[in-house]
Amino acid sequence: MAEEVGAIVVGAGVVGLAVARALALAGKAPLILDGEDHFGSWTSSRNSEVIHAGIYYPEGSLKARLCVEGRQMLYDFCAQAGVPHRRLGKLVFAHGAAQFGELETILKRAEGAGVRDLRFLSRTEAQGLEPELDCAGALFSPSTGIIDSHALMLALLGVAEAHDAMLVTGSRVTHVTRAGGLWQMWLEGMDEPVVSAPLLVNSAGLKAQSLARATEGLDPAHVPPIHYARGVYFTYAGKLPFSHLIYPVPEPGGLGTHLTLDIAGQARFGPDVEWIEEVDYTVDPARHERFADAARRIWPALDPERLQPGYAGVRPKLSRPGEAAADFVISGPDDHGCEGLVNLFGIESPGLTASMAIAREVAAKLA
Repeated sequence: MAEEVGAIVVGAGVVGLAVARALALAGKAPLILDGEDHFGSWTSSRNSEVIHAGIYYPEGSLKARLCVEGRQMLYDFCAQAGVPHRRLGKLVFAHGAAQFGELETILKRAEGAGVRDLRFLSRTEAQGLEPELDCAGALFSPSTGIIDSHALMLALLGVAEAHDAMLVTGSRVTHVTRAGGLWQMWLEGMDEPVVSAPLLVNSAGLKAQSLARATEGLDPAHVPPIHYARGVYFTYAGKLPFSHLIYPVPEPGGLGTHLTLDIAGQARFGPDVEWIEEVDYTVDPARHERFADAARRIWPALDPERLQPGYAGVRPKLSRPGEAAADFVISGPDDHGCEGLVNLFGIESPGLTASMAIAREVAAKLA
């Protein structure tokens, strides 16, 4: 007979761990299942580690609201839990005056989402902050920051475990059945369900759709298609003359190849956008010239020999190439009719920033 627990969270990325923390604080004593040998092995450890201000997302969207709410929740949690982070600020720059209209669109969208501290900088003002940035003007976002994503996940897990949550890695869920008002988990290599709970959160990220399609009683109409977009990063060996994050205006599928800094001061350029059929983290060294060209648009004096392949991440996108970016989908009982079940789909950027606000939303749907 399957052991019964208060709740089950499938997927131990940053969002799954934030959800587990929220459920644990609500007295649900969740079990967190992850198929890998360590938490946060996928998207949560393969991103820019940026705390976004919430400036890019359409007014009224979940991305806009949860990013703005989650950003403040995240800064507060980091300060309380001692998670390394820095509020560096970000410049979104225009190469020429022809891009000022795109900056104006971003500014209006940010204000609609509740971001009130964004301001336009002239070329002179932008270069006053970053003398080496070749631009015609820029938007400055003082609320943008960076974070140690591993330390964040460790802190979230620590709070959850202190309130009776438990993480079990190396436990890949193959399908989910329903019996006696409980969700039953079938794990790879097992011939019977090993654990069950009245509450289930599918936070499996890149495999969320696969798990949802393998969930008994869930109408496939409530499972959106998934599309994979790989983003590659190149790192820079040496010191850069920048103290802020530097972004171009966004491009289709992403925010454009940008410059970010990690907590240790290491610089990286990326990610680019490449639509792929299967999850693949390969970094092709042949992309070097493309990255060098994109990096020089930020820093013309860059030494291309110091630019080297770094890592890749894969975004679980709900929109196809050429389509407008899709919103987060947080699908609960009121949406699909299955009691005690929440599915999370398309949790890409700004998922890390919004993680604690997403968790609050999930907990409310299961209350």
